[in-house]
Parts: sequence; C-alpha cells; structure tokens
Amino acid sequence: MKVTCITKEITNAIQIVSRALPSKPQTPVLSGIYLKADNETLEIQATNYELGILAKIPAEISEPGEIVITGRYLQEVMRKLSGETVSLTFNKDENIVIIQSKTAKFKLLNMDAREYPTMRYLEGTMSFNMKNDILESFIRKTVFSCSTDEVRPIFTGCYLDIDDKLVTMAATNTHRLSVKTETLDEGIGNARLIIPAKALNELLHIISTGSSEDVRIVCSQKQISFEFENFYMISRLIEGNFPDYKAIIPKAFQTEAIMNKDDMMGAVDRVSLISRANEYNIIRLVFSDGQLHIFSNNPEVGNAEEIIPATVKGPEVNIAFNAQYIADVLKNMDGEECTFAMNDYLKPAAVHDSADSAFLYMVTPVRTNH
Repeated sequence: MKVTCITKEITNAIQIVSRALPSKPQTPVLSGIYLKADNETLEIQATNYELGILAKIPAEISEPGEIVITGRYLQEVMRKLSGETVSLTFNKDENIVIIQSKTAKFKLLNMDAREYPTMRYLEGTMSFNMKNDILESFIRKTVFSCSTDEVRPIFTGCYLDIDDKLVTMAATNTHRLSVKTETLDEGIGNARLIIPAKALNELLHIISTGSSEDVRIVCSQKQISFEFENFYMISRLIEGNFPDYKAIIPKAFQTEAIMNKDDMMGAVDRVSLISRANEYNIIRLVFSDGQLHIFSNNPEVGNAEEIIPATVKGPEVNIAFNAQYIADVLKNMDGEECTFAMNDYLKPAAVHDSADSAFLYMVTPVRTNH
C-alpha cells in the first residue's frame, strides 16, 4: 500500500475513529486502527465490538492495500506532523509502515489486517433520514441525564420512541429526567430502542452543530447505525424495557418562576464553588417576591449566596438540588429564559426552555434539614 493525503484530513479522521478504540483490547489487533486504500479513497476505522466508527477521505493511491497500525502511536504521530501532506507506504518485507511528511519520517510496525474485524454496513428492519441539527438537539438535550452506573444498563442509554411522525428521546438516572420531542415532516414507522449514551456522546462529537445535512439511520433488533457525509457509526443497542417516565410528570404545578438563563447559570456556578467539596454538591433555591435567592453551605469551607431577579407566580418555594443537575440543563438550553415549575420542596420540579417547548427536564430535590 502506498497513499498520499492531506495531513489535516487524515489527522481529523483518525481522531474521530479513535473514539471507538477499546481501553482494554480483547485481542492485540483491536488496539489498532485499520486503513484501507482503494478507488482514490482512504478508509479508516476502529471498533471495540460495541461501537464502531468509520471515516473516508480522498487520497492519491499509488498502490492499493490495507494495514493496521497501533492507534495510540498513529494518533500521536499524525498530530505532530507539520507538512501539508503525508504519505503512508507499507513495506511488506519488513512489515512496517513508513509515514513521511515534510522532513519527518516514522516507521511503525504493521499488524495483520486480515485479522481485523472490519465493519459491515447494517441492514436493519427500519431505516429513515433525520436532519443533522434535529439529531444533535435530541442528543444534546437528553444524554447528560443518563446514568453512568453499569449495574442498571437501561439507564445508561437514551430511549428512542418512534411513533410515525412523532419522535421522542428520553433519558434518566432515576434522579432526573430529560425528554425531547419532535414532529417530523413524514412518518417513519414505529420503534422503541435504547441507545448507549457512550455511542451518542461520540456521535455528538462528530456531527457538526447547525448543519442541516441528512443523517441516515438504520435500526435492527440489536444494533443501530448512523451515516452522513464521509462518516459511518454503528452501535449495539441496550436490551430491556425503559420505565414509564411519563408517570412521574405532574399534571399541574403551584409555583412557577421565570429567570434569565445566563444570570441563573452564572449564579449557580459561583455559589456552587462552596458546595462542590461536599459529596452531594447541594445548593438551596428560594423563589419568592420577584427574586431567586441561591445559597450553599459547607461547614469545612464556608458559605455563599447570590440573588437574581425572577418572575414568581404562586407560593414561596424553598427547595434544594444537586448543583450539577441544575448546571447541566441550563448549559444545554437554547433560549434566553428558563422556567422552574414546582409544587413543594420534596416533589420533583420541572424546568422548561423558553426557546423549545418540546423539551422537558424533571429533577428530584435533595432532602435536607429544612
């Protein structure tokens, strides 16, 4: 194999596919990144069996072929190159890959490409297109609510509910819940899936925010794939039944408060400087008399408080939350204002985005010495 391509393009592609490299490879070849040169295209891929990512870039191919290079060193080498172009040449006799760019030259050992579990395009029972920006919004506004505790796998993924034109994505760690809904222009069928948060986070890194390109999504009983531009990603699905999240959403609230989102985000960030040292990172919010009063206290550090303007309708509410759970939702909102809807200090509160009525966030308060 002998190929020449633009350094920036191959470096970017390698950084993206390397997200699928396993931290503890089951076999040595899985620690590598697979490269195949053919038809003026360089195909680059990595997999850990649960997640696979493939990228394609244009290249000048003098000799087609396939190689596998240890992912860790390939990433580091590509990042350090200063030349505009880079060439990769496989010396079969010595079983090495020669990487040259400008005056730099590296020789890296090649692994047997025949042993690499190359990805196959998924042929599922359901396929449809979704705009890039819609998919990005679905993921960004829900995935942060997933659990990281592998003991209960169904909470480590986002639930995708497709009902003809109505598409809903939901995520929960049992302490908070994010729900995002969109009505598409055309019906796409019916399906209920749980997609691992790890896969969605990697997809979020890849897709370009603000683009309206179509993403091709294919689903089977056990896998899901996403294809757009020159990238392809395939992931396993999580087995199990997602809980009925709609049952915990109150039908009415006694108190509603509207704040400027940036004001609240800044105040929460500052006040929580004191509470972060505690295990539960607790801040107290008091909604009353046209203001929101935010407190934090740590006996070993000190305390902090800040007041911001708020439009409050209904009785005063004195309620405590994990500060991170509030910060997470605020930084993923699009509007200038946020609304908190509450009943009392022991019941879940709802958070709404002024720019997105199809998004709902529920968060459970922390029980404290009231």
